[in-house]
Amino acid sequence: MLKTAGPAVPCSLMPDAVHTTPLKSDPPEAYAVIMAGGKGERFWPLSTSRRPKQLLALAGGKPLIVQAVERLEGVVPPERVLIVTNESLVQPIRQLLGEGSPVSVLGEPIGRDTAAAIAAGAAWIRRRNPAAAFCVMTAGHIIGDLPVFHETLRRGLALCARHDILMTIGIRPTEPSSAYGYIEAGDVWTKDGDIEFRRVRRFVEKPDTATAREYLATDRYAWNSGMFVWSVTSIHRAFSEFQPELAKCLEAWSACGSEDSFQGALERDFPGLDKISIDYAVMEKADNIVMCNGAFAWDDVGSWPALEDHVAPDEEGNTVLGDVQSVESSGNIVVSEGRLTALIGVQDLVVVQSDGVTLVCRKSHSQKIKALLARLRNQAGREDIL
Repeated sequence: MLKTAGPAVPCSLMPDAVHTTPLKSDPPEAYAVIMAGGKGERFWPLSTSRRPKQLLALAGGKPLIVQAVERLEGVVPPERVLIVTNESLVQPIRQLLGEGSPVSVLGEPIGRDTAAAIAAGAAWIRRRNPAAAFCVMTAGHIIGDLPVFHETLRRGLALCARHDILMTIGIRPTEPSSAYGYIEAGDVWTKDGDIEFRRVRRFVEKPDTATAREYLATDRYAWNSGMFVWSVTSIHRAFSEFQPELAKCLEAWSACGSEDSFQGALERDFPGLDKISIDYAVMEKADNIVMCNGAFAWDDVGSWPALEDHVAPDEEGNTVLGDVQSVESSGNIVVSEGRLTALIGVQDLVVVQSDGVTLVCRKSHSQKIKALLARLRNQAGREDIL
């Protein structure tokens, strides 16, 4: 998530801070970049480096990456959708999408965080249409109210095609959560129907619960969803100003004459790039950021307890995936892959059995899975389960 930008933030407080120079007047040719390179460590042991969260059908009946592609239907044609992922996941993702899918899948030779992934996606789009606008989505999200989501994207893409802005989508908080970064919104930049676009004052790192409660009381803060909209021109300008090395790479990559030469250029340049998120690379520094209020249902499905919001409980109040039997047990999250898992007389646990590994922890301790994995990485012979 994003880091606090500082106490005095000039980026979006002044009325003339958001650049409104028209970039094109024609309706935008929309593209989409879906980032799918995360590890999903908080869903271990079901999620591993060989089969991370975005490849799993945790909710909704389909793998999250498939849902991410399908929810763009009607806004971005599949032939203009690019998935950016790890090289090792290219073939598994293509298999999930199905033979003949027009969606493109790009493999990063090495992970360099979201700024490099977005630069690669922008170069891929620039090779096809340098005047295009595109949205940046994340494969691990679950999104509801799709008509509202679609209309939000359409209007955001149209505005970003006309104006030199970097748009972030904020989600109205439903609780004082400390699991998300926050965006503090300033003045209204424009309204398009019932969708409001506001200037951004600052981005705030994950707060404690008490601070989050104060944020909610002001009605100025939104959750940072990690979804963005901008034009190829605007993100290139931002990289040129704040990340000139990435801007040079974007220009070189977009000049490649074939897909093979494009992939070869990534393999040549990626290892030397800084590992930095788009948040730190651009969003905290730019003065032309606009936040769109996302009025649709959204969840980044960040840890095992999130399943309770998406999977109907059994008659004892357990959230169950797979072959599970329970007696006098309630409030548990149980995932059992390929064999029976049985519970007797326990409450409020996470129990996950997958590929010979079993996890048992209290729901309240599920955020400590990453600490457990850090310990396992220091132990010989554990590679196959991580």
